[in-house]
Amino acid sequence: MAQQKGGDKITRNIVIGMVLLVVLAGVGASLFSSHSTNSSAKPVAAVKADGYGITFNPNAKVRVDFWEDFQCPNCRNFEAVNSSYINSLVTAGKIKAVFHPMSFIGPESILAASAAGCASDAGKFLEFHTALYANQPKTENSGLWNAQVLTILGIGVGVKDKNFSECVKSSKYEGWLSNIETDATKQGVNSTPTVFVNGKLMPTTNYLDVKKFSAYLAADGVK
Repeated sequence: MAQQKGGDKITRNIVIGMVLLVVLAGVGASLFSSHSTNSSAKPVAAVKADGYGITFNPNAKVRVDFWEDFQCPNCRNFEAVNSSYINSLVTAGKIKAVFHPMSFIGPESILAASAAGCASDAGKFLEFHTALYANQPKTENSGLWNAQVLTILGIGVGVKDKNFSECVKSSKYEGWLSNIETDATKQGVNSTPTVFVNGKLMPTTNYLDVKKFSAYLAADGVK
């Protein structure tokens, strides 16, 4: 399992501290102040041809698709083991990474996934993605993930876009998520996490072992 760098640990602790401060202060806004169900509203990096997933490095030879739900404990475990390796591949341009945030667990999955789309527009998808799993509530749909907390998570990972807060608050990309769910059904994805490499389903036995995970990608040409 890859080790986090010291700076990453500090950032994570700051983010957690800010979230706890908000929760303890009794910020109790509703999960959604207004809904945007317009399915045509999507993050800039979401590509229709890629199942509406958030796409990095579109010209890379090896494509890796990740279907996940930010409230999914198994996804959190997958992230804990593989995130440093995956992020390094994305940053180096070695894979075409397509992230498909799903939302079947409930309303906080919807809010978190929509917020991830907002973070993507601000150029901080990977950082926000990591922060969500690092701060995943122990109980699903507990109310701990609300617009205020998710906005603070974004600020904690460096989002500076003045439109981010309103994007999260309005759940701007809720409609986009329905397109991802529709595509997931077409692809036969019925659980999270699910990983495809160049269109092939990666065995789940590789998910929690970074050596097996990286070896599988290497066999498909990732160097």
